[in-house]
Amino acid sequence: MEITIQSINFTADQKLIEYINKRINKLATFYDGIVDANIYLKVENVTNSDNKVLEVKLNVFHQTLFCEEKCRTFECAIDLAFESLKVQLKKYKEKTLAI
Repeated sequence: MEITIQSINFTADQKLIEYINKRINKLATFYDGIVDANIYLKVENVTNSDNKVLEVKLNVFHQTLFCEEKCRTFECAIDLAFESLKVQLKKYKEKTLAI
């Protein structure tokens, strides 16, 4: 699986990139048909502390799964996105097996 990480208006440090890669690669245990993943990291200029935005696009066979999370840290956001994408992958897998 190819993982592309883009940080918009800032530079992501290596530990964050490694953590994101580790979490996204773990999604392959739930469905092995993941083609690639595009991750976008943004920092919004808002007054509250939940200003870190993480968007994940997972391309699987014939479909794209999407998740967007806002949190205080990117690590928290990737954990929330991981849980959401895990549910989406399980539903997609059940749907494709039923056909």
